[in-house]
Amino acid sequence: MATLAKPNLPRFDVEIFQNEFLADGAREVNAIVTVTATGGGTSGGRPLGVADAGPFGADAQSAAVVIMVDCSGSMDYPASKMRGAREATAAAIDTVRDGVAFAVVAGTHEARDVFPGDGTLAIASPDTRSRAKEALRRLTAAGGTAMGTWLTKADQLSQTRPDIAIRHAILLTDGNNEHQSATELERAIELVTGHFTADCRGVGTDWRVDELRKISSALLGTVDIVAEPAGLADDFRSMMTGAMGKQVADVALRIWTPANAVVRFVKQVAPSVEDLTGRRTEAGPRAGDYPTGSWGDESRDYHVCVEVPAAAVGNEMLAARVSLVLPPRTGATAEVLSQGLVKAVWTDDLASSTRISPQVAHYTGQAELASSIQEGLEAHRAGDVDRATAKLGAAVRIAHATGNEGTFRLLQKVVDVVDPKEGTVRFRKNVSEADSMTLETRSTKTVRVKK
Repeated sequence: MATLAKPNLPRFDVEIFQNEFLADGAREVNAIVTVTATGGGTSGGRPLGVADAGPFGADAQSAAVVIMVDCSGSMDYPASKMRGAREATAAAIDTVRDGVAFAVVAGTHEARDVFPGDGTLAIASPDTRSRAKEALRRLTAAGGTAMGTWLTKADQLSQTRPDIAIRHAILLTDGNNEHQSATELERAIELVTGHFTADCRGVGTDWRVDELRKISSALLGTVDIVAEPAGLADDFRSMMTGAMGKQVADVALRIWTPANAVVRFVKQVAPSVEDLTGRRTEAGPRAGDYPTGSWGDESRDYHVCVEVPAAAVGNEMLAARVSLVLPPRTGATAEVLSQGLVKAVWTDDLASSTRISPQVAHYTGQAELASSIQEGLEAHRAGDVDRATAKLGAAVRIAHATGNEGTFRLLQKVVDVVDPKEGTVRFRKNVSEADSMTLETRSTKTVRVKK
């Protein structure tokens, strides 16, 4: 573990968990990288590029948030959805701290900034929060759904303040992206990726999990279901509180490997599973950066797999150097926040080379748990009950074995568990769409390794 203290930034610590011993000729090295940031949130620290700390531990004007509210016609059926959306957005606005730049976008088949309404961002204060909530009262439901236009509008608004380092968005919808092709949505997502993070919420059960997950994954945010409109206000308040706690933006996981070594994959595995492998950007000779987004006071785990050249017993090498960096903004060198080393040692001791790191084993299981749930539900929708039962049975077994009680409880709403240890299950009759979607949406949530 190594920590490099930087003034006015949260402290980042990197810990490496692995079995460094490999059998003669073995090539694959696996490690869990735990990254912990402390001194951020509202307890201190400074966002990237901000000179002076304010009363919350950081200059509030270094942060911006845009709330995108679905105002399509379906939000009026039932009317409680539109009412719940207005109340939830008002609760989120109340949570925006003074000095933060913010805006509200009404999303239909087009996007309209309803507050401040002049194509810019407002600065949070008692007066602007009051006027924003007044604007919410005038929101009505009419029109279609084209989420790509919402994302583009949020990007345009946030770009009016290029001095702001931390940009966040919240997106609420109740339906499918019906008035825009999949290609158009993908193009919009690609256009805004890297510009802001986004938390997505689906209310009710008429929206598509894969659409919102595609947005939240690309924008390094979260996705969840709020089955009942009454739960929106608490959820929005919680999301905004989390957004207000971010203190440093655009942190990257930089992985350097020696000659002839290859990074096979990089995955975030806690607090949720997110494959970052395809998002690598080159960062110099034999080094690549993987985006992690914005940080406050929090800890995350990453699974790194590296293929190294085969070596004989007695050899050892540095398989990878893992660093947390702030990429340069204006041609300067990247700022290293912390780093750790992944090693490889070849041995003929069978006990050493066959031992699996508890952390690697645990998170390999959590990734398998997520894929088993998603594949099982997909098979069930396709009418393949045998495959669906087998996959969800495997999910029950893994959730039980790894202590993922939250996912285990969600599985019990979809299948009757006969034997959790063996993964013997039967599909329940008349499973509600809300329970099925909740299981799918939260399938990627993981639990940490028990210390």
